[in-house]
Amino acid sequence: MENEEIRKDKFESYVVVHNIAKRHNVGTLARSATAFGVAELILVGRRDFNAFGSHGSTSHLRFRHFHSLSLACSYLKERDCDICGVEITETAMAVNEHPFRKSTAFLLGNEGTGLSAKECEICDFFVYIPQYGGGTASLNVTVAASVVLHHYAVWAGFSERTREGNKFLVAEKPANQVRRKYCTDTAEAIAEERKLKKENAANGFFNESGKDEASSNLLDALFDS
Repeated sequence: MENEEIRKDKFESYVVVHNIAKRHNVGTLARSATAFGVAELILVGRRDFNAFGSHGSTSHLRFRHFHSLSLACSYLKERDCDICGVEITETAMAVNEHPFRKSTAFLLGNEGTGLSAKECEICDFFVYIPQYGGGTASLNVTVAASVVLHHYAVWAGFSERTREGNKFLVAEKPANQVRRKYCTDTAEAIAEERKLKKENAANGFFNESGKDEASSNLLDALFDS
């Protein structure tokens, strides 16, 4: 029992987003991250993303941005984090075996090509998700993240959120959060998102071209430096 209490206070989880091709997946990742107690979602390289699918969860999650993997790695190592690659490799361990030791940052691979050699180099170990059916070679990146983050939360002894009716109780939004001017999945917000895509084309807030973009004031407010 004492060890369980220590684990609840001691460990944190992080998600590192570096080479995800579909930027709208970040919104869904944010929703899973908040559900499973992730401390921070770290974007490396491009700062822009589409929050569609987040259901407002971005207001409850800390974001951090780094221009390179090496900078992100240094930040995580300063916090005594292992970096775990979610990828099928020769040394990968099944996630249901809970091969975790301490606070862990999970690095997720590109939807099509998986983790690159450069990404694998910064990983301390790898986990994979066992599959039992023969109809697909892999899971969607957001589904894989949910499975892995749930297993880590169980291992770390995170406290289960209070339930209210047939759902979990959502916390009040932090008072210092700026108003998010992107999709929160209501019809009005979707219309607003489409309008803002056109208005903000110059600063690339919703740009998915892959080109270098200037960050907007909204992004500066969203990310911790």
